[in-house]
Amino acid sequence: MDTIENLIIAIVKPLISQPDALTIKIEDTPEFLEYHLNLDQSDVGRVIGRKGRTISAIRTIVYSVPTEYKKVRIVIDEK
Repeated sequence: MDTIENLIIAIVKPLISQPDALTIKIEDTPEFLEYHLNLDQSDVGRVIGRKGRTISAIRTIVYSVPTEYKKVRIVIDEK
């Protein structure tokens, strides 16, 4: 696991009710390094937060981690 993936897991797992259902798939696109978070449907609202504030805060923290050559993007998928 890389640093960004560990950071995402450390932030998201305490927020959700079913942490065992969390999986992260990394997709390398020409422009971005995308981290697809697969969550249980009941946990999606917790991660997004009211008016998107929680996911916005998570993205701010994750985007501050320096990467070598690509921008990082977080995508939330439901199971």
